Amino acid sequence: MIYSQFQDKKLPLLGFGTMRLPVKDGAIDENQVREMVRLCMESGVNYFDTAWPYHDGLSEVVIGKILKEYPRSSYYLATKYPGHQVSSSYDPAAIFEKQLEKCGVDYFDFYLLHNVYESSLPVYMDPKWGILDYFKGQKRLGRIKHLGFSSHAGVDCLRSFLDQAGDDMEFCQIQLNYLDWTLQNGKEKVDLLNERNIPIWVMEPVRGGKLCALSEENEKMLLSLRPDEKIPAWGFRFLQDKPGVTMILSGMSNLAQMQENIATFQESKPLSEKETAAVLQIAEGLKDAIPCTSCRYCTPHCPMGLDIPRMIGTLNDLRFAPVTNSAMWLEFSAPEKRPEACIGCGACAAICPQKIDIPAGMQELANRLDALPKWADICRAREEAARKLAQQG
Repeated sequence: MIYSQFQDKKLPLLGFGTMRLPVKDGAIDENQVREMVRLCMESGVNYFDTAWPYHDGLSEVVIGKILKEYPRSSYYLATKYPGHQVSSSYDPAAIFEKQLEKCGVDYFDFYLLHNVYESSLPVYMDPKWGILDYFKGQKRLGRIKHLGFSSHAGVDCLRSFLDQAGDDMEFCQIQLNYLDWTLQNGKEKVDLLNERNIPIWVMEPVRGGKLCALSEENEKMLLSLRPDEKIPAWGFRFLQDKPGVTMILSGMSNLAQMQENIATFQESKPLSEKETAAVLQIAEGLKDAIPCTSCRYCTPHCPMGLDIPRMIGTLNDLRFAPVTNSAMWLEFSAPEKRPEACIGCGACAAICPQKIDIPAGMQELANRLDALPKWADICRAREEAARKLAQQG
């Protein structure tokens, strides 16, 4: 197993993400999860990542129940505070106490503020809720060993949070893979976190499985470079030499995936310059992207003051994955800053060096957003599920 150093801890580079646990007859398949955990522990993969909303609140319960079969000092357990969820109020103490109870532990090795992004940043920093102060207090009490955050934010929001709270954050979990290296400005995020000396935890290393099965042509190209390397492994190999990357989480959904990933992490084999160029070329072909370069020539000419480059980036992401966290910032934007506020005047397109039909792009983005499940509705449904779970004891 490949290991990394985090402060005084030796961590496996591969961690078990429990957002996509195997399901049988509509419920988490505990027997298979137990076997997966056993294989993890035997192989040195002793980092387990869960969160309050995963599997409608049951991921924490199941992984906590199974881990109680092992000595507490033999594994690292991470979970997250759901300040990113839409709610009329936020009670970090109540959630944290319930999480300890659900997981059957007295402390969490790693604890994260869940998805600090454009719309949740004000919640996390609002003194009315006292979220950051509360968890800093829990760390002082030893009930949290290491405090960090996860984020699907853009670079500017990420920088803003680090400016305000970076001194209290020991690590940051971001979506990173060879597609999002450019599609979601992954390189810029890595550079920023390294600049601030924040160790990087990676989520979605294979984009929820989308980078595990490529076209026949793309797979043939990769196999010509590494005949014995499985296609999913390329996503992990891409990350193995990225500066600051300390933990790579994989949301493994069955025993076979776990066996394959553990085999990949037995040895560090980062990509060569030629191999890196190959996967980035594949990423470009996957995007179906509007060729915006974020030059921002258009924005001073928009009478509505829209963030056109970022909206086009979100549209490109939605073209690849119809449901994506990168679109959440728009759902909670003011109506006058959303794509439907575009009046179609064409002033932006007239100045665009790439000759992009920006009004058409704004209309497409508005249509795609309208077709998405609403994040606020999802949050309310999860809150209701969590409430029922709490009532059941």
